[in-house]
Amino acid sequence: MDLRVEILSEHSRAQSLRIAAWIGPHPERFAALIHLFLHDEYRVVQRTAWIVSFVAERHPELLAPHLPAMVARMEETGMPVAVRRNVLRVLQYLRIPESLQGPVMNSCFAFLEDPLETVAVKAFSMTILANLAKDYPDIKNEIRLLIAAELENNPTPGIRSRARSVLKEIQ
Repeated sequence: MDLRVEILSEHSRAQSLRIAAWIGPHPERFAALIHLFLHDEYRVVQRTAWIVSFVAERHPELLAPHLPAMVARMEETGMPVAVRRNVLRVLQYLRIPESLQGPVMNSCFAFLEDPLETVAVKAFSMTILANLAKDYPDIKNEIRLLIAAELENNPTPGIRSRARSVLKEIQ
């Protein structure tokens, strides 16, 4: 299968699921997908992001060798929001390696503080920070302050729902 051609042939959930099923537990196929996700043009990155999420849900072990590159790419300015959103979507379900916890934590705090950041990125950042607070309880107060500010400035249903859940978790 020419992965890039298949990704560009159709943009639908069904097509994304078909490609994710083809990738399955195969590390070499997943590596090719990650390469497209991190280095191709905007449209390919955007479409690939969904597939990365689907594969990561079923085969999270495939992510381990790619996490440093994914986190680094997420931190770059000018990256499509699809990259940030889907890297964060995946990270909220993983035990983040210790070597990446600092950079991920810093990025999540920055995303929460950014008034122009999307709701999804902020919501995923809240969850990741709550997960990290289990190992770093000192960050709980900062999380609470940022969530309070977010609820005041951006009280969308998605933010309210995620904020309630995270605040309950970090009590």
